[in-house]
Amino acid sequence: MAFFGSTRRPKPRLAPELDDAALGRVLRGIASFRGPGPQDLAVTRIEQLLRDTAPDWDRRCHRVSVLPQAAPAPGRGWQKRRPRDPEALVLAGWAELATDPWGALALCGLAAEARPGDPTPWVGALAALRSLGRPRAELAPLWEEIRARDPWHREAHLQILGYLSPEEQGSQSALRDFLDDVVAVMPPDAPAACLPPTAAVRQYHRDLDGGGVRALGVSRYWTQPQVARWVDQALASWLSPGHLRQAAAVADLGLLGYCLVRAGRTGDARPVFTAIDGLVTLWPWGHEGEPLERYTFYAGRP
Repeated sequence: MAFFGSTRRPKPRLAPELDDAALGRVLRGIASFRGPGPQDLAVTRIEQLLRDTAPDWDRRCHRVSVLPQAAPAPGRGWQKRRPRDPEALVLAGWAELATDPWGALALCGLAAEARPGDPTPWVGALAALRSLGRPRAELAPLWEEIRARDPWHREAHLQILGYLSPEEQGSQSALRDFLDDVVAVMPPDAPAACLPPTAAVRQYHRDLDGGGVRALGVSRYWTQPQVARWVDQALASWLSPGHLRQAAAVADLGLLGYCLVRAGRTGDARPVFTAIDGLVTLWPWGHEGEPLERYTFYAGRP
């Protein structure tokens, strides 16, 4: 992230690794590998990448969530050859989330047994139960296991935020209660600090997409006291060097930039866009069109 960047304007780009340079190198290497020999080399690099992250559970989860998109074949083969390896199991579990949530749940259970202190398998299991629409009573024990290992796990909090949304198994009141409970005790530099702005943008999109009176009043959304306070708090602290230490820090800054431009605060957004350094995420920029085009449009506004 270019907190003290130059005057150059980097070309916007989508990079799932964000600014995780080591992960980016592995992803580029995987893309060039073909055949069984290179596949083994890919597994070796993935294994080392994951082993290097422990006990940085936040970065480990980031890498495990990104790698299956680029390496589904090596990951499956690795787990079959080494069925009790914690790295192979957790990667295989996350790889199955989109297509076989029950299978993902089983693999994440094995991964949790293989490395008891790692919250990543529990987060994967939480995501599986969420996708299956299971009742809250089934998610609650997993949530407690995650909190015992990493109290402010970013991805786990985002999973619960999604689960409690009106579109899934929750409601507006459930979301408010969860946010109030979390925000009241969360340290300002916690990896889950993106939770309030994320909730704000998701509600903004609900209103924008809902039509009728809700859509007509959406221009005033960002002036609501609670929403404005969340954005102001993030702006006041997130740009401080060393404040954001989570692996997805640049994604969180992108979220803040989006909040500011949609609120009409383009002047406040300029240093945020400088820090982002052209790294664009599909969400929230892709909600209203092609993400690179939307990002370029807003980042270039005076």
